[in-house]
Amino acid sequence: MKRASNRPRRLPRDTDIIEFLRALPPHWRRQAVAMLGTAERDALDRDWPGWAHEGQAAPASLPDGGDWSTWVLMAGRGFGKTLAGAQWIAGEIAAGKVSIALVGATLDDARRVMVEGRSGLLTVAADLIRDWHPSLRRLTFTSGAEATLFSGASPDMLRGPEHHVAWCDELAKWDKPQECWDMLQLGLRLGHPRALITTTPKPGPVLRGIMADPATVTTGGPTRRNPHLPKAYKARVERLYGGTRLGEQEIEGRLLTDAAGALWTVELIERCRLSLTPSREREGAGGGLALTTNGSDADSGCPPPDPLPQAGGGAEFARTLIAVDPPAIDGTCGIVAVARSGEGQHAVAHILADHSVTGRSPDGWARAVAAAAAAHDTDEVIAEANQGGKMVKQILLAADPRLRVRLVRASKGKVERAEPVAHLFEAGRAVLHGRMPALEAEMKGMIAGGGYDGPGKSPDRADAMVWGVGEVMRGGEVRVIPASQGLSASSPIALISLKALASMSNMFRSKETIITAKPLVTRPGQIGARLQTTAILWCHWT
Repeated sequence: MKRASNRPRRLPRDTDIIEFLRALPPHWRRQAVAMLGTAERDALDRDWPGWAHEGQAAPASLPDGGDWSTWVLMAGRGFGKTLAGAQWIAGEIAAGKVSIALVGATLDDARRVMVEGRSGLLTVAADLIRDWHPSLRRLTFTSGAEATLFSGASPDMLRGPEHHVAWCDELAKWDKPQECWDMLQLGLRLGHPRALITTTPKPGPVLRGIMADPATVTTGGPTRRNPHLPKAYKARVERLYGGTRLGEQEIEGRLLTDAAGALWTVELIERCRLSLTPSREREGAGGGLALTTNGSDADSGCPPPDPLPQAGGGAEFARTLIAVDPPAIDGTCGIVAVARSGEGQHAVAHILADHSVTGRSPDGWARAVAAAAAAHDTDEVIAEANQGGKMVKQILLAADPRLRVRLVRASKGKVERAEPVAHLFEAGRAVLHGRMPALEAEMKGMIAGGGYDGPGKSPDRADAMVWGVGEVMRGGEVRVIPASQGLSASSPIALISLKALASMSNMFRSKETIITAKPLVTRPGQIGARLQTTAILWCHWT
């Protein structure tokens, strides 16, 4: 008879030790861990790839197999974003990266969360750290690597330093996200530079722009995906916020694309964007290729604009001009090319291009206006006179004396002036030629009732577009007929405030305006939902 061996049983070499421990009953699991020596426990604790749950591990490549330059880890509260960020930095240090930028919403946030927090670098990478100098905002590592803290409110702090990698936490909270991100990108130029953004999703053009970059990869998920969170916490937040807009953002980790009450939604902009596509149904009307709107006309309830020839290839516009919103000091000068095709009820406003410039001197932005006018073969310019008065006209004429400049003065806020133009988009009577990300971001940030939730302090590009559309469509007749008289299939339907209607009448200087409005309660999310008095109107732009 063979005697039983006293040697402990060994696990197969390819055993996933963490999965093995997880599969054990709790009392066996505790006993197994207790039997480990100090070195084995440390090795098990440092096995981040084994502990990381889905969405926390750094992606190997882009979906197409290429290298990524930015990794956006966007997820719900408690997902483990900070831990994933600290572990990624620890891995980059081990790989030999020596210069690291740690950017938080503020310096205090960067220190409190990214360095000293429960999942910060002092905890996760303690064995790699030599010194922590809070007053110098600097961590030094045993390998010679250094990590410096920066604030998302101070872009000048990022002007100059060079880095291999960067970890950006809660970019959606940064006070100056675009400026800081730009300065950071200019300094990421050592080795094979990469940046990680860990953030809870919050609508904003900067994050959307980064995610749209072909070199960006995005991972993440909902709060419940973290198996280490208490079940009671997950059940409570689901009960309190499940199914709400806040829950979609903070628990599900989804980026909400439209601000509540936005005059221009993503769907509306896409529906009114022109793309060059073959149109067999309209060959008889337009001949060959036609510029047609994206999206479903049936879904919008609005008739599409008439087919048009290819832009730049023989398109005939009744009027083309450059609309200008001059900057205050060194801000953005809104410069947008706008045209009109057709007459009467077939008139359509065309936003041709965004030529806006930022940080230019008066001579600089005036020359940009002159160049835009030459590019679109027009000498007509409309410019707001609130910033600079008559001097605006003199500056523009100094750049090109041939320009025909007409000054306009704003008596209402930018968003209030924008409401009637947004209704033109709703009615299918205003279209965008191609993609204009900076302009569209401002349009999506304009909120019914007067608010603004877009990039920068002021929607200068969008305001120039509004002035341009109002000018090219000026001089026609607006007839408003109450809904009680019936609607035909070809009549665009729009929700409009009486305040906006008065602004519209003034903008278009209509020969005749019949105002008979029926008050009603609008559904949440529709234009005018925040306004006290609204009416459903039958609008003919003739």
